[in-house]
Amino acid sequence: MLENREGKAVPDVTFRIRKDQEWQDVTTRDLFAGKTVVVFSLPGAFTPTCSSTHLPRYNELAPAFLANGVDSLLCVSVNDTFVMNEWSKDQEAHNIHMIPDGNGEFTAGMGMLVDKRELGFGQRSWRYSMLVRDGIVVKQFIEPQVPGDPFEVSDADTMLSYLNPSARKPDQVALLTREGCPHCARAKALLQDAGYRYAEIALPPTQRSQVVGAITGRATVPQVFINGEHVGGSEALEAWLALRNAQAA
Repeated sequence: MLENREGKAVPDVTFRIRKDQEWQDVTTRDLFAGKTVVVFSLPGAFTPTCSSTHLPRYNELAPAFLANGVDSLLCVSVNDTFVMNEWSKDQEAHNIHMIPDGNGEFTAGMGMLVDKRELGFGQRSWRYSMLVRDGIVVKQFIEPQVPGDPFEVSDADTMLSYLNPSARKPDQVALLTREGCPHCARAKALLQDAGYRYAEIALPPTQRSQVVGAITGRATVPQVFINGEHVGGSEALEAWLALRNAQAA
């Protein structure tokens, strides 16, 4: 049975971290003392659910966590510091502090160390998240203990909703573009000036017309999408931003 440690202190552990080509000792006191911290722990770097959903969504929602009283977000995994550093680069997870629990001491102290030998993983962490204030676990979301790798409650949205059900989440923005397109450059500048982070999908010439037509029914780029809404090209985006600013005034 996995242990729920709400109301208890986090384990006293020293992590060995490689930063700027030097070894550093980072203690749990360094990470938690006097701070409000969100931790999410997962089975392994570069594994499917961890890379596709768990880590990216915490990184994406980091501004909302910080706006709601969280000082830092930690990702803990039973991996060494070199693996965690490379995973952070691969995921562009600049908002997350990657904590390598290489010996599994922190995870064992949390009562979350599980046997994954059937996968060739050895001892790994069960998937969970927690809110920690000044080293004390305030809330813990532990995935149900069922076969496989359940991912139902330790996600970023669940934790943010616990902190503040009305928390404003960053808008999800993506745009279809092509190289050398001045209207695409205009759309990106508009988004940047408005403070939006966006995902750009640069389409190759051989596929651009088919992709844009299939997705939007249009023939040109850019095509901008915000929170699932198809806004349109750069002129439509400019009008959309003006309307949103007027509504917020």
